[in-house]
Amino acid sequence: MPSISIQPFRSLKIHITGTGTSQGIPVIGCECPVCRSDDPRDNRLRTAAVVDSGDTSVAIDIGPDFRMQMLRANVHHLHGILITHEHNDHVAGLDDVRPFNFLQKVPMKIFAEKEVNRILERRFDYIFKRDGYPGRPSLELVDIEPGNIVDIGNIEVLPLRISHGRSDILGFKIGSLSYITDAKMIPDEVIPLVYGCEVIVLNALRHTEHHSHLTLQQAIDLSDRLSAKSTYLTHISHQLGKHADVETILPSGVHLAYDGLTLTL
Repeated sequence: MPSISIQPFRSLKIHITGTGTSQGIPVIGCECPVCRSDDPRDNRLRTAAVVDSGDTSVAIDIGPDFRMQMLRANVHHLHGILITHEHNDHVAGLDDVRPFNFLQKVPMKIFAEKEVNRILERRFDYIFKRDGYPGRPSLELVDIEPGNIVDIGNIEVLPLRISHGRSDILGFKIGSLSYITDAKMIPDEVIPLVYGCEVIVLNALRHTEHHSHLTLQQAIDLSDRLSAKSTYLTHISHQLGKHADVETILPSGVHLAYDGLTLTL
């Protein structure tokens, strides 16, 4: 595979706006110790992030908690939204793009694989109808492919092919940051692209096996194989345990992410 050069940044920040699985934590109706925890790190919105280079801000995924996440992170401007895949916990907040349309006076660019964009057109057909209602979101769908660099403002994004069980989805490499969620496996040809990153954000659902997500131990093993300086685990279910307890069993350089965490590279 030919080498791919990614533009470095003097300073790149990633704001972790959500770290929960598709149900979030607490889970509706659940009385387990994690869902009843008074540690704010155990209260998890659906997994998402915002990457900020100082000149450019890009969101990764736009799930059902998008509005609250933007308010909590005090985000006033977005140059685009990267979509990992079409599952509801990663796209259901699409309508909440409207305030950015009103503020920025331009359509919001949505960067996703071609088939995912076509799914969004069907799922949110009221947005894309030729004679839609006034006030609907204004979106520009941009088709992207794994291995082809995308320029968003002054940020270069390398989409990565990731396996989510039976589904092929995207991860993203930006500078020395790799963001990979909902992974079950990273293809061998992708490993060199993310090897040795300063920070990798990686999913770890629970302790026991799952058909389409990494377990905690699988995520730890993959982190070791990728040789990242620091790994932050996300897309966490209440079955993983309390944040404070899990932190004590993690190896050096591996941490649980939490909502509101900001990392500077």
